[in-house]
Amino acid sequence: MKKNNKSIKISGAEALIHCLLAEGVDLIYGYPGGAIMPVYDELYKFKDKLNHILTRHEQGAIHAAQGYARTSGKVGVAIATSGPGATNLVTGIADAQIDSTPVVCITGQVAEHLLGSDAFQETDIIGISIPVTKWNYQITKADEIPQTIAKAFYISKSGRPGPVLIDITKNAQFQEFNFSYNFCKGIRSYKPIPDLKLEVIQKAADIINGAKKPMIIWGQGVILGNAEKELKKFIESSGIPAAWTILGLSAIPSDHPLNKGMLGMHGNYGPNKLTNECDVLIAIGMRFDDRVTGDLNTYAKQAKIIHFEIDPAEVNKNVNVDIAVLGDCKLSLKILIPLIVKKDYTNWINRFDSLMDIEIKRVINKDLFPKKEGLTMGESIKAINNYTKGDAVIVTDVGQHQMVACRYAKFIKSKSNITSGGLGTMGFALPAAIGAKMGAPERQVIAIIGDGGYQMTIQELGTIFQTKVAVKIVVLNNDFLGMVRQWQQMFFEKRYASTEMVNPDFVKIANGYNIKADRVTKRSELKKAVKNMVKSKEPYFLEICVEKEDNVFPMIPSGASVSDIRLS
Repeated sequence: MKKNNKSIKISGAEALIHCLLAEGVDLIYGYPGGAIMPVYDELYKFKDKLNHILTRHEQGAIHAAQGYARTSGKVGVAIATSGPGATNLVTGIADAQIDSTPVVCITGQVAEHLLGSDAFQETDIIGISIPVTKWNYQITKADEIPQTIAKAFYISKSGRPGPVLIDITKNAQFQEFNFSYNFCKGIRSYKPIPDLKLEVIQKAADIINGAKKPMIIWGQGVILGNAEKELKKFIESSGIPAAWTILGLSAIPSDHPLNKGMLGMHGNYGPNKLTNECDVLIAIGMRFDDRVTGDLNTYAKQAKIIHFEIDPAEVNKNVNVDIAVLGDCKLSLKILIPLIVKKDYTNWINRFDSLMDIEIKRVINKDLFPKKEGLTMGESIKAINNYTKGDAVIVTDVGQHQMVACRYAKFIKSKSNITSGGLGTMGFALPAAIGAKMGAPERQVIAIIGDGGYQMTIQELGTIFQTKVAVKIVVLNNDFLGMVRQWQQMFFEKRYASTEMVNPDFVKIANGYNIKADRVTKRSELKKAVKNMVKSKEPYFLEICVEKEDNVFPMIPSGASVSDIRLS
């Protein structure tokens, strides 16, 4: 344990601030209230060292912390009061848990003597958050704060990252004690990174070298493990075609010749179909979620499967694998690469390219170069690409626009695709974009949002107004909850139950927050409007009115085999 400072007598609330500063925190998101007020009093005193961003809702605070963590690679921090303040964090915490985002949440709690009495704004946030946190703990004595916060940051960022929640009673915030801080370097019984077994990597190499039709699929684990260079080298030195999950997007450049596209329900035609034709499937830092696998009874049954994974709980959870390479994928790939023999997979790669040609003719050309009157989401993303040149951070919400953005946005840098993957949280994008911009202030950050999800956290325009953070907001407005409407059209005989939206004037709302705004209703207006937005040095809102009843294809119907992917 490394000692950080000498013992000083201070309150629990001040101790918390010193702990955060010791962990390198200089930015937190939150919303004050009674049970956390002592901490906020200390934040006032330390505002020159610790920047607190007042969001307009606690859900905004946690999503902003997630966005910050995703672009910066640091631990995001969110703070809230007890009761509804704490429970408003839960959706974001669940989102961070399933998407492996390192965040530390600090909540106030009623005084220790009131616990269990149904006091004003008391709720059992520890009990509520157990299923959606990597670890949580309630502090009732001030002297518990240093050790607990050190442990919280260590657990959150080590191994497979995730959310941690620390609940601090009000009496512990007021109480004084002799403070000193020791960084946490390890916890008995907690092993964040499994030991790498060289013989297992050799077995994996032997299987890969014997393959005729191998395929690499990668996920966010590559980005979280800072293994982008190793992945690229592995792909290039082996010559094996590769595809990504939506959270793995941007780990290697979009235009890499061996990058064959997106897996999953609305992914590319080739990688989905050929999952069931490859003879070796090499999965790196991904968890075989149902959107990627489709029907498990038919998923890659012909292939030998090799799984590079840091979390033992994910191995053989959904898909039984032949070789599990447990450990840090950055190190695993470094050891694997020299063992791989580069082979000629021209015929196999041609299969991907021929299926892509089919997809271009039947789907992509219609999306990107439409001949119909209505604007498409695809051409909107293409227009953004033309001005960002793949260098922007794209933050997406959940729905049709998310799938279109993931399919068509171009990237040249890692940590550029920020979205809600596993939980599918509508309302994620606007606050997450605020955090993403603050985590990477030098980069262009563009939020792509649907008219439905936008209105779930639209109040965070107030945060943008107050902080002047230069986030660009694009609402692709089709006056529908588009993804649900698509399913209703395809599987429920066009019974559009509760999916039609009567929307407000989004431009006026943006103007009300003193944010520059524009609206596009015609194709002829699109290019100029996007150019003005991208060029702006200030926050900017752009509404693009797209066709109301357009659909996203390809599509794998829920529960179907990846081989049954539809192009229309």
